[in-house]
Amino acid sequence: MASLERTAYPRFKRLISERELREYFTPSAEETAWARERTHDRPGRVLALLVMLKSAARLGRVPKIGEIPEVVVAHVHDQAGLTAGTVPEADSERSEERYRSAVRDRLELKYQPGEARAVAEAAMRVAAPVKAHTADLVNVALEELVRQKERLELPAFSTLDRMASRIRSEVEASQCEAIVARMSDAARERVAGMLEVVEGEYQSLFAWIKQPARRATWSRFRAHAERMERVDGLGDAVFWVGKTPSAKVAALAEQARVLSVGEMKDIAEPRRTAMTVCLLAQVQAAVRDETVVMLSKRLSRHLKRAQEELLEIEKRQKETTEQLLTTFRDVLTALRGSGEAAVGGWEGEASLDDLLALKDARAAIEAAGGFEAQLAELEALDAYRGSNYTALVERFFKPDRPTMFKIARRLSFTATSTDRSVLDSLDHVLAYQHLTRPLVADTHPTRKDKNGESVRLDLSFAPKMWLKTVYSREQPGMLVRRHFEAMVFACLVEELRCGDVAVIGAEDYGDWTRMLLPWEQCEPKLAGFCEQAGLPATASEFTVRLRERLTMIAETVDAGYPDNKDLTIDLVTGVPSLAVRRAGERTASAEKLEEALSERLPARSVLEHLARAAHWTDWWKRPGPRSGSEPKLKEPLPRYVTTAFVYGSGLGPAQAVRHMRGSVTAHELGAIAKRHFTLPVLNRCGADIVNAHIGLDLTAAWGDGSVAAVDGTMMDTVIDNLLAETSIRYGGYGGIAHHLVSDTYVALFSRFIPCGVWEAVYLIDSLLANVAEVKPDTVHADTQGQSFPVFGLAHLLGIDLLPRIRNFQDLTFHRPDPQARYQHIDALFSADPRTCIDWQLIENGWRDLMQVGLSVREGAVSSITLLRRLNNHSHKNQIYKVFREVGRAVRTIVLLRYLSDPQLREQITRATNKAEAYNGYTKWLHFGGDGYLRSRDPELQEKAVKFLDLMASSIIFSTTVDMTDALRQMTTQGWEPNPDDIAALSPHRRDNVLRFGDYDTATLHIPPGPYDSTLRLRANVV
Repeated sequence: MASLERTAYPRFKRLISERELREYFTPSAEETAWARERTHDRPGRVLALLVMLKSAARLGRVPKIGEIPEVVVAHVHDQAGLTAGTVPEADSERSEERYRSAVRDRLELKYQPGEARAVAEAAMRVAAPVKAHTADLVNVALEELVRQKERLELPAFSTLDRMASRIRSEVEASQCEAIVARMSDAARERVAGMLEVVEGEYQSLFAWIKQPARRATWSRFRAHAERMERVDGLGDAVFWVGKTPSAKVAALAEQARVLSVGEMKDIAEPRRTAMTVCLLAQVQAAVRDETVVMLSKRLSRHLKRAQEELLEIEKRQKETTEQLLTTFRDVLTALRGSGEAAVGGWEGEASLDDLLALKDARAAIEAAGGFEAQLAELEALDAYRGSNYTALVERFFKPDRPTMFKIARRLSFTATSTDRSVLDSLDHVLAYQHLTRPLVADTHPTRKDKNGESVRLDLSFAPKMWLKTVYSREQPGMLVRRHFEAMVFACLVEELRCGDVAVIGAEDYGDWTRMLLPWEQCEPKLAGFCEQAGLPATASEFTVRLRERLTMIAETVDAGYPDNKDLTIDLVTGVPSLAVRRAGERTASAEKLEEALSERLPARSVLEHLARAAHWTDWWKRPGPRSGSEPKLKEPLPRYVTTAFVYGSGLGPAQAVRHMRGSVTAHELGAIAKRHFTLPVLNRCGADIVNAHIGLDLTAAWGDGSVAAVDGTMMDTVIDNLLAETSIRYGGYGGIAHHLVSDTYVALFSRFIPCGVWEAVYLIDSLLANVAEVKPDTVHADTQGQSFPVFGLAHLLGIDLLPRIRNFQDLTFHRPDPQARYQHIDALFSADPRTCIDWQLIENGWRDLMQVGLSVREGAVSSITLLRRLNNHSHKNQIYKVFREVGRAVRTIVLLRYLSDPQLREQITRATNKAEAYNGYTKWLHFGGDGYLRSRDPELQEKAVKFLDLMASSIIFSTTVDMTDALRQMTTQGWEPNPDDIAALSPHRRDNVLRFGDYDTATLHIPPGPYDSTLRLRANVV
């Protein structure tokens, strides 16, 4: 059976807040009068009818009286003004049924169980081929039932669950049979053999393919190329999978990934083979992405080492340069004063003085080492002129050359535009791989023009310094083969990064243009998309509105400049500067409130905070087996709470169990973390806490959830993993824990990302992946959180991106029109007319903008994949050019707002400070394992970050409840805190959190009492 909590099936929460009671369960005067009339004003029946009415309006079905929580009954009782001691009652089952019918009539709720089951089953059968879990099918059925013109009362959850389980089993069985049917007998035997340990090996192929990639060293790079070859040799898993929906393939693969060989053997055929094939298909795609990442890292290392070598050469050449200058001065001194040589030459017609001068010049050159030595030194200097390090790349590229050629032959590349110049050059390189001669022609080996002459290679993709290196000086039209090979691979990697070249069969580095929704599917959704984002629905109106907005903000800032005391613009350089506004110090009353609050807050262990949040929010009901069924653990809540603590704190299972007095084993904790917690489940668990946290009255003093900030913090990892890098910005070796933090102090979404990427790439996806009810529409970030494409995409999705840009003085302000001039702020804008916004380009590319925006919103393409490809190296990408132009306009608007609005700058500072404070808080909570991640698996690394967030959010929520209780207690003692003092409080407290000691798990199952979300202060301070 599916877990009820994993579905959207309406149900009563175990703990219902005061706010929810007021909003959903308060009967109106008209409803109370209706109930009194229907029951002849008999109090018990009035109460019964009212609680059934309000519950049915909330749930979409009429519950039995005994199913309704006491807190709801008590609230309705008080609001209806009934006499004390009244309890809901019906004289008989027939009376209760009559009440149920009356409620349905009033709510226009149609009770047709057969029709409702038919609608649900039809919806499930349509969705079953693409939905992975029973809970997903239940949700689809609920959506379809709600969409019916005549409101149908929802069937019981058990009815929907049994139906979904049956349909899912039928459809999944047919899909597994279809996968196996596409395999030959030899292929089935080969896949079955993956579960066996071959003699001489220490593990099965099934276990081997699940291993994560390692660090991109020379030996690991070579081993990974062999790994890709071996994985591909297992068979064409993509063909076997066929047209099976990707969601179903991913679900079967994930189930196989967490099972051992022995457990896989317990699964019946054909499901076992289908699960193995789906896992193999995912591994074959992942190994290609990992190969590209390794290739990129190896080339980056070679280029960096070449640049470092050039610096050393330049230091050594300083002496050579000085020597050459000395020789040249001696030659000039010897020749000075001599006559000009005649046309016939020095020897025949020169004067005696000229001959003597020439003799002295030759003597000077010979004294410096001779003509050949001097020419060689000049050639060496000329080779690296202009910091041209490309001639040095080949020596570092050479050890990786065999592996890179093997990879180039194994991978299938495709151009995402009509420009194939890099791939043509790669074909040329591969054709001459085994030659030993130093030079090759710069023409296609087989392609001829209409005159029968060989076609020259198009090397326009290469930078000028590379072209200077690869062409032979002695033989025009010939390429220095070794340098040419290094250049082609370096440029290939660059085009893979920006998406101009894709890898067939890869996921992250696949052809992203094919992932976009076809325009035919976009058109019906366009009006709704534009309405939701607040955009005009035509190209001309979209362009005009953006232009008017930029024009208006520029004119407004110009008019307000004389009154803007913070902004100063240098009239000569045009460089703006802002006066520093010092933050106000905390008042004495705020300090006093903080001190009094600290004295009253109870100190609790991390486990107690986690358990309280789990009991109150029921997040512990979301984890479970990958199949979607109910967990079979004896006591799920203590196990899940303990797992969250063990992995969130960084202790790890082996270390943690030593402090838990044998209540749990390390193996059990590891299995739970691996099999019961997925990344989406952890997101949902965190969202449950965020939703409860925003319901506390105290959080309204800090914000309403409409504002958030993104920020990253360094987390060290073990060295031998593919994601980890050395961070220049943060220091250390590892990755970045990237958080989206609400203005209410809790994280809405987090992920683990590499150090070497621009953090802005992940900003949009964090907002879209946030599943909490708190949906911010304004996002702040630091300088890493912005780029032209990110500004453009945020604008399309209706997101107000307002980063803190420290280097705003160095950025270009783009004029809305070449003729636009301003009295006070004109110096801000570039005088180059080429920097003006190209509105025609935006209007012409509007369709591309809408197609991309809709594809991102619908989940057809990840915004991370998109923004990785849309960067300033995308010279061939027309979509990038349109996004860049929109981004220029939006960024100029943001910069003008930033310079002219001190309140906005203060808001940005507050939001980013909260994000930075959250990072510091999570670092303090991640106290185990020396503070670094020990796993090499990227999924487990991201799980560790999300477990840490789950732990931090639980502590913040539990602490905020304690703060609310303490503030209420203080009001009874005569305190009357003012709003500013309460707003200055923070739930990122450390004095009430006990991190160390023995961790008692024996009492985790005991629920705490219900919490009160209301402040009820004497003054209306929130």
